[in-house]
Amino acid sequence: MALFEQPDARAEQELLSSPDAATRALSHTAVERDFVNDVYAKMASVYDVVFGPALHPGRVRAVERMDLQPGDRVLEVGVGTGINLGLYPRHCQVSAIDLSPSMLAKAHERVAKKDLSHVQLFEMDAGAIQFPDDAFDIVFAPYVISVVPDPIQVAREMHRVCRPGGRIMFLNHFRSSNPVVSAVERLITPLTVHAGFRADFDLGAMLAQTGLNAVAVERVNIPRLWRLVTCVK
Repeated sequence: MALFEQPDARAEQELLSSPDAATRALSHTAVERDFVNDVYAKMASVYDVVFGPALHPGRVRAVERMDLQPGDRVLEVGVGTGINLGLYPRHCQVSAIDLSPSMLAKAHERVAKKDLSHVQLFEMDAGAIQFPDDAFDIVFAPYVISVVPDPIQVAREMHRVCRPGGRIMFLNHFRSSNPVVSAVERLITPLTVHAGFRADFDLGAMLAQTGLNAVAVERVNIPRLWRLVTCVK
């Protein structure tokens, strides 16, 4: 797979490797933990309907790219209602965390209904993951990194619990490399946070400020406004 798989690859690469990436703001809209919890508590009952089918191709692609082998250990950060859990093969071990009790209640229902015995759920803050260093082969954050209050801390925690040679994967909407689209994303972000994400979240800044190395960036979903980013520890 090529590193960049979209028509504006050169602009995308320039944005990610820009010398000011380490000092750029990740987003121009800050969110508080209580605000995030409130948003997802309200969304728990409708999340699967609103964000299920439209974003599902990206989830499928992410699990395909994991190429999970028997015994692989996966940590899903921000499991929400557990909409991804049925995608993981039963020969791997999945731990999944979320801070929202309302979302986790839905995830527990899904695990029980589908008898997903290879999945364990935990109520846990992604900024303070309660697992030891190097505990997982793959650490995956689907549609969550752009809404957490401290994405740098979350990304660093994901890196910490991933084993050397393992993969850290982000499935998310990130700020466009097109300056016009980027300006629009910045304007609408105060509204999009109420739907659970920052539209102007800067991938290049996140990578530079966490020291993560992206080995692949792939556009997913239709329209292709979301990206699957794979980093290797």
